[in-house]
Amino acid sequence: MVSEQATRSMSENVLAGNIASDRPRVFSGIQPTGNFHLGNYLGAIRNWVDQQDRYDNIFCIVDLHALSQSTTRRSLRENTVNLANVLLASGLDPLRSIIFLQSDVREHSELCWLLSSVTQYGELRRMTQFKDKAAGKDEQVSAALLFYPVLQAADILLYETNLVPVGEDQKQHIELTRDIASRFNARYGQTFVLPRPDIKPVGARLMSLEDPSKKMSKSDANPNAAIALTDDPVTMTRKIKRAVTDSGTEVIATPDKPAITNLLTIFSLLSGEPIAALETRYAGKGYGAFKSDLAEIVVAALAPIQLRTAELNANPEIARSVLAEGADRARARAVRKMSEVRERMGVGID
Repeated sequence: MVSEQATRSMSENVLAGNIASDRPRVFSGIQPTGNFHLGNYLGAIRNWVDQQDRYDNIFCIVDLHALSQSTTRRSLRENTVNLANVLLASGLDPLRSIIFLQSDVREHSELCWLLSSVTQYGELRRMTQFKDKAAGKDEQVSAALLFYPVLQAADILLYETNLVPVGEDQKQHIELTRDIASRFNARYGQTFVLPRPDIKPVGARLMSLEDPSKKMSKSDANPNAAIALTDDPVTMTRKIKRAVTDSGTEVIATPDKPAITNLLTIFSLLSGEPIAALETRYAGKGYGAFKSDLAEIVVAALAPIQLRTAELNANPEIARSVLAEGADRARARAVRKMSEVRERMGVGID
């Protein structure tokens, strides 16, 4: 939790750098689009919070990436502040991690363009996410959607990142980032660290409550597909009790029961109980009792985050101050790296 006093004191303490440089560096970004949900929290945000003392952390609200989708000035600004408040309410600490807005550090855009010179058009066209999102749209697709992985590579490489927390669906983008970095290093000399994906074995990809073959998504048109972090207890309970289940009544995690496996994963992540223990507890009790208890667990877990988010929403200057301070700290690192990149490439004249 971030106090106003802590926020005010940051400019006196953190701009010089207060994170141990001998720890592996983590960079992760999240788009300020849509309604943030339980999958965002369990698949990403909570892991970031838990790892703050283990790594040199840089967390970025990637508003430039959000422009690859249709958006408006008002929605982008509102979603940015809302996301910052969710991150802070969930436990990200600006005294232990750098938290900033991508567009506030212009070196991201500059490095993106420079890296495009060592990125192949064919590589971008082969990206699975591009093919999925562009399917059937032909010439109406934004060029930003095609170029998205190059900007993502710039985000990561700009900070000499060692680990990038991602879901399995983003692994291909990290592989491309490594290819871009390797190609740059071969052409201009050793410049960039080759990052590795940090994919959690459980919870990195929570599935839709309505269709367990699809990832829980902010962009899903069906509001019942995800538990939004803004849902009230009644709505959360209703969504969980109405969540699709598999044939039979056994509460077990198996490949032929993807729906109940997804719900068991959520229960396990929030309660800390192994899935095997939950299977034993609900043996013979059917889906009804399991879903009822799961709803209580979800409501209780999100209640403190919702309370703190409401407090931060009432005082948006806290988030703005955190993002401004974070941008100063991120920019100090980014400027140094860009100076090296420009010199290696011969951009500019001494």
